[in-house]
Amino acid sequence: MFGGTFDPVHNGHLRVALDALEALGLSEVRLIPLAHAVHRDQPETPADLRLAMLEAAVRGRPMLRVDARELRREGPSYTVDTLRELREQIPDRPLCLLLGADAFNGFPRWHRPEAILRMANIALLRRPDAAIAPEVRELIDARRVERLDRRQTGRIVDCPVAQLAISSSDIRRRLAAGLSIDYLVPDAVLEIIQRHRLYRSAERSG
Repeated sequence: MFGGTFDPVHNGHLRVALDALEALGLSEVRLIPLAHAVHRDQPETPADLRLAMLEAAVRGRPMLRVDARELRREGPSYTVDTLRELREQIPDRPLCLLLGADAFNGFPRWHRPEAILRMANIALLRRPDAAIAPEVRELIDARRVERLDRRQTGRIVDCPVAQLAISSSDIRRRLAAGLSIDYLVPDAVLEIIQRHRLYRSAERSG
């Protein structure tokens, strides 16, 4: 599972998902848009439009699957709750949580991190020079494996990915300034952004 606000989804998200799919030999990657952020700013765009952009972005890629369960659930979007639901629905398949280095640095402060590790493995998506906080380095060293084993949970594996220098916040900034975002998002996502005039400044949208 690969979670985020996806506000908007961009080519960097999609490239990371494909890299993890291939490098780890996963059967699928579920992109899970959150509804109510706990450790980051709340999304600007309504859930239905973020969901529409995600679905448009992965159309024709059956191994990249959009999972909207967090948008349908009340309250904060806790990863542990999502994993519990997935484990009940697919009890015989191993689960893997895809996390960037920045997100993993805050993992000990997540809601019930020990329960997350009982249900899933973690693939750490990072560049070789990515900074790892001292408080999580011991956790990585204790649980790191070279390759995931479908019979185990709570393991951490490094997953090198092509981290493109693209961010949702920069895309929003560009649009608010009236700049182009061509080649930063899939064409289908760009079409939705343009049709609904998303991320425009008040002056431009008024």
